[in-house]
Amino acid sequence: MGSRILIIEDEESIADLEKDYLEISGFSVEIEDDGRAGLERVLNEDFDLVILDLMLPGVDGFEICYKVREAKNTPIIIVSAKKDDIDKIRGLGLGADDYMTKPFSPSELVARVKAHLSRYERLIRSGSPENDIIEIRGLKIDKTARRVWINGEEKAFTSKEFELLTFLASNPNHVYSKEELFHNIWAQESVGDIATVTVHIKKIREKIEVSSSNPQYIETIWGVGYRFKV
Repeated sequence: MGSRILIIEDEESIADLEKDYLEISGFSVEIEDDGRAGLERVLNEDFDLVILDLMLPGVDGFEICYKVREAKNTPIIIVSAKKDDIDKIRGLGLGADDYMTKPFSPSELVARVKAHLSRYERLIRSGSPENDIIEIRGLKIDKTARRVWINGEEKAFTSKEFELLTFLASNPNHVYSKEELFHNIWAQESVGDIATVTVHIKKIREKIEVSSSNPQYIETIWGVGYRFKV
């Protein structure tokens, strides 16, 4: 089902016309003909956009716009017979995203609805937290998605391989002993098991290094341990 739209409009013929055109375009549409009931629904339900008349029984459209904006960023399109610029300025000033004067073209309403939904979706995406990514000389580690690429080619990593690589890359130029790495990644003191680190480093190098014998990322510090070079 498409985006969910609430029409708050007390003129039944206009509300039905708007609903028909929007449903033909794939939207899910509901109607409220009372201002107070419409306001309650917008505040308590998840609508993707509101089409709002100004002259309503119960609570007028200006009040609805003000109350919704206090709580939500849901796009609001005012559709009103009020043609005066002062009403448009007031409506937009209260947080409405658009103002259409009756009579209007239903196809124009649909176009504006699509435009505002598209803009709102982009706004939501831009405001969402981005993935935590490390990029160093052709190596890309997406810590959020737990994925690794080398020169644009994705490589498959086991959980421990990924954690070991990410730990080293997150702490560049720091030399860690095998014991320290084992304790950090395997969460226990090493008791004759530090060879596990060596094996995992070898597997990681096979996946990210051009030459395992001359590594450009994970460097062996003889007699000490490993470090991630930047």
